[in-house]
Amino acid sequence: MGSTFGHLFRITTFGESHGGGVGVVVDGCPPRLPLGVDDIQPDLDRRRPGQSRLTTQRQEDDRAEILSGVFDGVTLGTPIAILVRNNDARPGAYEEIKDSFRPSHADYTTEAKYGVRNWQGGGRASARETVGRVAAGAIARKLLGLVAGVEVLSWVSSVHTIDSSVDPASVTADDVEATDVRCPDPSAAAAMISAISDARRRGDSLGGVVRCVARGVPVGLGEPVFDKLEADLAKALLSIPAAKGFAVGSGFAGTRMTGIEHNDPFVTGADGEVHTTTNRSGGIQGGMTNGEPIVVEVAFKPTATIAQPQDTVNRSGEAVTMSATGRHDPCVLPRAVPIVEAMVCLVLADHWLRQRSVDVLPAAPAAIPSSPPQ
Repeated sequence: MGSTFGHLFRITTFGESHGGGVGVVVDGCPPRLPLGVDDIQPDLDRRRPGQSRLTTQRQEDDRAEILSGVFDGVTLGTPIAILVRNNDARPGAYEEIKDSFRPSHADYTTEAKYGVRNWQGGGRASARETVGRVAAGAIARKLLGLVAGVEVLSWVSSVHTIDSSVDPASVTADDVEATDVRCPDPSAAAAMISAISDARRRGDSLGGVVRCVARGVPVGLGEPVFDKLEADLAKALLSIPAAKGFAVGSGFAGTRMTGIEHNDPFVTGADGEVHTTTNRSGGIQGGMTNGEPIVVEVAFKPTATIAQPQDTVNRSGEAVTMSATGRHDPCVLPRAVPIVEAMVCLVLADHWLRQRSVDVLPAAPAAIPSSPPQ
């Protein structure tokens, strides 16, 4: 079911929404990385349900259990298995709709593809699957911070028609976590909270955009053809449940600019390194990082499962009307923030390790004479 992601830093997630638990196996993490549950739990706490009135009221502690790959507080270089048990699953809440296909959900497509599906919640299509991604992303975050000083930070940029104004260069984690909606713009955050609360009362849902910045990323990560860094980031981020759009740097806004307006001029900075005076490329040029902050955006659709009556069909093809039961987020954006960070960390960690296989010989001289001197 395409449950494995990555090349050298690889993850395989497992589990269903209302099964015994969910988790991940991480293969390819280098040995001797200091690691414990305390490195993983903070990101899981940011992703877990029941955090506030803006999220689903399913109550899960999401306590990580490291089953393998770590000994005496460091990684062994062997597969790291992490399990999070489901404690508040209520599969019976879906009994009434098990034979109906929820609009814009994965019910119909899953059954059409496999001939069978777990109708308890969303099964593998549920956002609960992302527990494993976030746990693995926390390991990737620890590795990136230790070996390269990379910082990855996301926030809610917009909800429905409400936009925020946030500077990617200066925003901090404390700014993001200051409100339940995880938007660092206080006035926009207040409007977002009100809009999400109104949607919940109506039995409806809202979508929006999460923005992410990766700072301190080394130059040269990524490949020039099929494995361009933005291509792998797009695959990673569009694989998140409810994700419908991806942009890097100027994104679609760049189509409204001319070349001279859009290009990022190179300069030598005070540190003696090459920099750009602007960052419309979003830190990636030719598929490879240029040393500037990576800036990406992910668009999330309104939550598909809502409480209002909707027309659909059942397994027999008969027209029916259904109202979803169970516990659902009226807006996935606040809880999507740590998931976006996790996927960006996983891609960067993978490409950092891949770059190690490139940098195995001494750098070439700055200039090589075409013929021996006379």
